[in-house]
Amino acid sequence: MKSMWNNWLKQAVFVYSVLYTFATILNSVLYLLKGHYEDPNGNWHELDRAIIVFIIVIAYILVKNLKINNYWVKTFVVYIPTLILVFVYIWLTGFREALASSAYRDIFINYTTGYLAVSIIGWIKNRIKNRSLDRK
Repeated sequence: MKSMWNNWLKQAVFVYSVLYTFATILNSVLYLLKGHYEDPNGNWHELDRAIIVFIIVIAYILVKNLKINNYWVKTFVVYIPTLILVFVYIWLTGFREALASSAYRDIFINYTTGYLAVSIIGWIKNRIKNRSLDRK
C-alpha cells in the first residue's frame, strides 16, 4: 500500500486538491464579480465540480501511466473516453435538475480547453526532460 501511495496516489490526491481548490475559488470570485453572494446552485454545484475534477484527475493519471510512446496519441486515447464520461455525468445531472440549453457545449469547451492546456504543458515538460536526458 505504501508503494502505491508513493507511486501515484499521493500525486493524484495533491492534483485533485489543487484543482478543486482552484476551481472553487475561481467560481466564487466570478460569482462575486457578477454581484452574486451565494452560489445559486448550492451544494449540488460543489458535488458536480468535485466529480468533474475527479474525472480530470483520472485522465491525468491515465496519461501519465499509459504505455503508449506517441504522446499525442496517448492524450487522444485518454481524452475521448474521459470526455464521454463527463458527458454521461452531465446527462445524469439532468435527472436531478433541468440542464441549461448550453450545458453540453459549456462542458465540452471547459473540459477541452483545460485538457488541451494541461496536455501542452505535459508535452513541454516531457520535451525538456528528454532533452536534459539526451545531454547527459
